[in-house]
Amino acid sequence: MSADTSDDRQSRAESFTLEQRASLDLRRADQDRTLSAVHQLEAALAAAAPGREDAWRGEVLSTLGVLDEATTEEERNAARPDSLLSDIARSQPRLRNRVRGLRTQYRHAREAIAAVRRELQEPDAHVEVADVRQRLAALCSALRHQRARESDLIYEAYYEAFHRDLLDDARGLP
Repeated sequence: MSADTSDDRQSRAESFTLEQRASLDLRRADQDRTLSAVHQLEAALAAAAPGREDAWRGEVLSTLGVLDEATTEEERNAARPDSLLSDIARSQPRLRNRVRGLRTQYRHAREAIAAVRRELQEPDAHVEVADVRQRLAALCSALRHQRARESDLIYEAYYEAFHRDLLDDARGLP
């Protein structure tokens, strides 16, 4: 093995600080928790509703509560001063607006969740199942889109900072 290869590996190992690695792990855990909540919501939305609207509404409300908790935690962690997004905004000024945009998307998604929860919690309100399904499907799609945009931003920031592909580094490839 050449000295350059050894130096490259050592440099890659040092690319992320321990704090940055912890932030990346926290981000992954947040996104996994949110994605799990999205899957639960989708399953509840797909359940039969005719003749059992109250049960359907209750299950959708329950899974919306899980999604609300997951997105609250994800938004809180992303806004922390030591988060990966904060680190990108601080160290790469060119990407600050995209970080701001992602944080705005978190807020919009959380507001949409809260609005539908309020609507479904009204005990005497008529709920149009198809409308709720469509609105929440759009929300789930927006959360997936946000996840992809955030991943793209992190990879772009990493590549710009270290001139290396993050996936190759994670696999230990030269």
